[in-house]
Amino acid sequence: MHIAEITKLAGADRRPKRVGRGEGSGSGKTSGRGTKGAGARSGWKQRGLQEGGQMPAFRRMPKRGFSNAQFEVRYSVVNVAALEEAFPANTHVTPQALRESGLIRNLRLPVKVLGDGSLTKKLTVDAAKFSRAAMEKIQQAGGEARVCP
Repeated sequence: MHIAEITKLAGADRRPKRVGRGEGSGSGKTSGRGTKGAGARSGWKQRGLQEGGQMPAFRRMPKRGFSNAQFEVRYSVVNVAALEEAFPANTHVTPQALRESGLIRNLRLPVKVLGDGSLTKKLTVDAAKFSRAAMEKIQQAGGEARVCP
């Protein structure tokens, strides 16, 4: 397939508005900028939060309560079924091994193992956290679930 064979999305190729090309064009003289003031001058940019003399939206909204979002701990999540597919029996599964097998993207986030799927192989799994179901499935298969930071 060539790039020329891909059809363009409707409206993706709009021509730019040609301003300042005479009164007959509909956008001549002041070129759609109105008359006088900072908006008519070059180099002016409108700030998103300014609303003229009106009370800005962020001041109109009430500020109440407390958000715990900044203290949230995020995890790289791996299911037991993924461990079953990715690793042979009697393997020591570490975050580095999970990264190399493509089950997690980076090593900055702690790893949490969840219990979705089944496990038949004996594995030693190192992770920051385990769900109760995941821990039971790993131990029932004869493996070991070790909590490591």
